[in-house]
Amino acid sequence: MRVSAGISTAGFLLAIIGGAAEWPAGADEHVVVSETISFVESSDGLSPPTMEGGRTEIEMGDVNGDGNPDLVSVGDHGSPDVGTDQHGIMVWFGDGAGSWSVAMAGDFGYGGVALGDVDGDRMMDVGYGIHHNYSPTDFGDQLLEVVLGDGSGVNWTPWDDGLAANGESWGLASTDFADVDGDGDLDVGSIAFGCCAGVHVYLNQGDGTWEQSFGFLGGNSRPHFEFGDVNGDGHVDFAVGHVAGTVYLGDGSGSFVGADGNLPSGGSSGRAGITLGDVNRDGADDLAFCNPGGGIEVWGWAGPGTWRDLSGNLPSTGACEAVQLYDMDVDGHVDVLTFGSGEGVIRAGNANGEWVQIATFSTPPAGTMQAFRAGGDADHNGFPDIVVVAREGTWPSHRNRIRFFRESSVASSLSIAPVYPRGGETLRRGSVVFLDWLGAVPAGGAATVSLELSIEGPDGPWTTIVENVPNSGRFQWRLPPATPPTAQGHIRYTLSENGDVVTAVTPAPFAIAAKPAPHQVRARHADPSHRRVPSPP
Repeated sequence: MRVSAGISTAGFLLAIIGGAAEWPAGADEHVVVSETISFVESSDGLSPPTMEGGRTEIEMGDVNGDGNPDLVSVGDHGSPDVGTDQHGIMVWFGDGAGSWSVAMAGDFGYGGVALGDVDGDRMMDVGYGIHHNYSPTDFGDQLLEVVLGDGSGVNWTPWDDGLAANGESWGLASTDFADVDGDGDLDVGSIAFGCCAGVHVYLNQGDGTWEQSFGFLGGNSRPHFEFGDVNGDGHVDFAVGHVAGTVYLGDGSGSFVGADGNLPSGGSSGRAGITLGDVNRDGADDLAFCNPGGGIEVWGWAGPGTWRDLSGNLPSTGACEAVQLYDMDVDGHVDVLTFGSGEGVIRAGNANGEWVQIATFSTPPAGTMQAFRAGGDADHNGFPDIVVVAREGTWPSHRNRIRFFRESSVASSLSIAPVYPRGGETLRRGSVVFLDWLGAVPAGGAATVSLELSIEGPDGPWTTIVENVPNSGRFQWRLPPATPPTAQGHIRYTLSENGDVVTAVTPAPFAIAAKPAPHQVRARHADPSHRRVPSPP
């Protein structure tokens, strides 16, 4: 489940630079500047392996537990080893300074990827939807799989019985994890990369087996699948790029119902470049996407069947191919990032539909988008970074290239800022959520983070969630089932490094609610005409 939320903190250094940089001939390092923040390309070690073409997905997360964000993918159309040297799960290990080293495992590829701990051992696991499931072993022979990690980032054990067993064929792509049924473990969802495998959600049974709770086959789609909470009720929802609909609301049991309401038409292949994030600061996720004219649209849930247009002064036409929602300038408001035709643009928001361009970044022409992600802090300077895969060059010699852009300012002091929750959210006790933060550490030094919960307001009393975990920016937490319901939830974040300690508290209260009484869900196919898997009476 990807959470995009604003942050607000003091002590961060903003680079104030004017003008615009040209791409130097033959250079890999491209400095991008703006009025308030600047980015420098940090792609050393991302190639080899070489890529080929076609859509893919990149995720950022600390795979080996060293506190530094890593990059993970299962590659593009050239994986495994189709005119390239890419194959299987590819992990580019970050060194905390913006350089990378790759390890690859498996004989499969081409599709989407998700990161999380599915078996509760606090080691990173991987889920992926693929087209090239050619592996002769259990590791890579299904269109949708989950594998367990051992903390190294190089060894993976299949944990995938029952996945892709409900009529999926041809290929799956974008994949995500979230606790769909609120039982304390991560479930998985995925979408076809085109036609006709449809959309599917599988529930984790806790023993390496999975059962589909929602799914349908057929229809054109784009490779976008993202979990979130659109209506703010604490139950996991999702958004997809599918002709049958974009937004599906969950009831906390694994059932979903379409909720596009008055959203504009998604066209014959579904909406392009979709993403979720809390733009208007109400604690619920809003929806952003590229419209058919290449413009940018943002819509917020206003009630059953009703959406409110939050696009404001965003351009209605242009070159938008993908969108991300994240607070890039750390002013407390979610910003809109877009990429298309080799150009990335960051527009700062104010929660009221007013947007101002604050930064750009670019790849060599023609730069057609193949994957786009924002949010990880590779060098621990307290600012989120960006990774993009674009098809560069012209036919017949064009190929995909992965590039990483890190925010270029240097942390001048130790600081920590909450990213999720930020306030207004509803969390369900007994369920898994991701606690996110940005921890700035001068000179990129090693640091640890401790997390505490208050159910009585920002002054505590505090109950320990976890102590001294690496400063990776994310901790996967299961809310204790006995946690009392509250409207005054807060998290206290403590960052420690070489005897120095700083703290920050969630800036506004969030709610903790009881999980509804459980009921059994029948797993079966659903066709796009009704798109709901009912529970038995």
